[in-house]
Amino acid sequence: MTAAHKPDLALTLTTPLGPMTLAEETGAITALLWGIAGAWRQTALLQRAGLLLQRYFAGERIAFDLPLKPAGTAFDRRVWEVLCAIPWGQTRSYGEIARLSGGSPRAVGRAVGRNPIPIIIPCHRVVAVAGLGGFSAPGGIASKRALLALEGGPHAGDLFANCGWQVDRDRKKEALA
Repeated sequence: MTAAHKPDLALTLTTPLGPMTLAEETGAITALLWGIAGAWRQTALLQRAGLLLQRYFAGERIAFDLPLKPAGTAFDRRVWEVLCAIPWGQTRSYGEIARLSGGSPRAVGRAVGRNPIPIIIPCHRVVAVAGLGGFSAPGGIASKRALLALEGGPHAGDLFANCGWQVDRDRKKEALA
């Protein structure tokens, strides 16, 4: 939790990637932060978002149909809108996102790195042409691999041994080891 993100309305969840805190302002989700926010006021929206995240981490293909209000530039918001259209289990390259958002791959990389609502705005689904690219969350690439593995995407490989999850043969349900 950084000084820049001290929401009045927040909900902290325990996830396979560690504690995460959802933040809400004016009726919209504004951030998903790694770490614990402490005792804050909760709302029905935060509880709904928390339930969706729990279902996501259980391997359910869910739609994050939540009101979002991420802070960023107009270009950042265009990139994040494109990211929201990447389906579960699929990835797109920084170049593909650049073509769709009207920027360069490098500018897309900066916008992806500034995404204040990871997972819900699925920045983990953006990869480099020759590799995974980066990931600004704690755990870095290991966290990105774990999220891609959860979704069973093309870059998932056999990554569960490295992230502490056990997966059934259909890769539909995951549980903490």
